[in-house]
Amino acid sequence: MSVHGRIGRAGSARVKRALGVQAALEWAFRVEKAQLELPPPPDTTEEGFGFGFGLEYVLMQRAALGCKVDGGQHKMGSYTHADAEVIAATVAGMPDSLGGIRMAIQLTELARAGLTPDWMPGVVPRCVPVETKQNQHGKRAATIVVGIERVLTRGKWRTIDVLACPVTWRPHPEQITSARRGYDDWWLALDWVRDGLIAGRMLREVEVTAAMPKLRPWLTARASR
Repeated sequence: MSVHGRIGRAGSARVKRALGVQAALEWAFRVEKAQLELPPPPDTTEEGFGFGFGLEYVLMQRAALGCKVDGGQHKMGSYTHADAEVIAATVAGMPDSLGGIRMAIQLTELARAGLTPDWMPGVVPRCVPVETKQNQHGKRAATIVVGIERVLTRGKWRTIDVLACPVTWRPHPEQITSARRGYDDWWLALDWVRDGLIAGRMLREVEVTAAMPKLRPWLTARASR
């Protein structure tokens, strides 16, 4: 069954559905439309931030009291599954060491779009001209004057420009490194969410499995060539 299917509601047979953590996030944020309830800033008063408590805090208190989450809440007229809210609360608790709020938002937006970070698969830096020009003879690399030389030609000394073609790497190797570093960060954050959901045991109808996206898939792609 596709991750886009809806899990049974109250009153139906409670059979846990196994999902990898990436699929679980896509179900929570894309299908159930769960909202990321981020903690308020440290200097925010209760009056200025609703009741002053995010969903993560409420869930932690319920867990401390030994209570189970007893249902979702209505968001813009539609029901949000309680398990989806637990998943959203877990993502909202992303530690600063793994990117904190910034990473929590990134995980949420990627899950809503059903996307994996672009690690630039198959991309190889190529040396190309910085600029090209088009004329009736076709496209050619643009040149710049880098010096002047005197040459003897046909018995006469002439001054000529020394031309060079500026080149660059596209995409720049640092762009590829940055994209793959971003994938690594996303993978580690996803791994943290997975471990938290498994250890927390607060999901009633979803079972998060150990399945994870590939770790550094560019290494696998390189080995297969």
